[in-house]
Amino acid sequence: MTALDLRQLVREIPDFPKPGILFRDITPLMRQASAWQEVMRQLGSVCDQLQPDLIVGIESRGFIVGTALATARQIGFSPVRKPGKLPGQVIGVDYSLEYGTDRLEILPDGFEQNPRVLIVDDLLATGGTAGACAELVNRVGGTLCGFAFVVELADLGGKSKLPADVPVESLIVY
Repeated sequence: MTALDLRQLVREIPDFPKPGILFRDITPLMRQASAWQEVMRQLGSVCDQLQPDLIVGIESRGFIVGTALATARQIGFSPVRKPGKLPGQVIGVDYSLEYGTDRLEILPDGFEQNPRVLIVDDLLATGGTAGACAELVNRVGGTLCGFAFVVELADLGGKSKLPADVPVESLIVY
């Protein structure tokens, strides 16, 4: 059986969302069932190593990756969202972006038993959003066991903004 080259299914879109950015689009990868199954197989191997009790997915493509993985692994899923998108009491964190600040929020329920948490997203770029998500997981009582990304843009140094003692796995690295 020939290994599937996932990198070939990531489309490059220049100057999106703004001039000078080369957007790595995983939509073609998600459209091909065998490729998406391979993504889930590889991320499932990460789960085998890290043994999470809960997947936390970052808005919005992290929801797609995270819920598929949580379903495949038969474990729970919790979303991390932009402000005002989750009902009820939330815990939030403000974080710095290249130009300005942003905020992420999470529902604290579901973390009472101190679950092992794997944070999942489609892309690791500068690391600010994933780092803020890690802070949220800690604030609500989760034990962060790792990060998993479909794509990593290594030149942007995102890993350096994540806790150094926590594993970071990326399926495709540019």
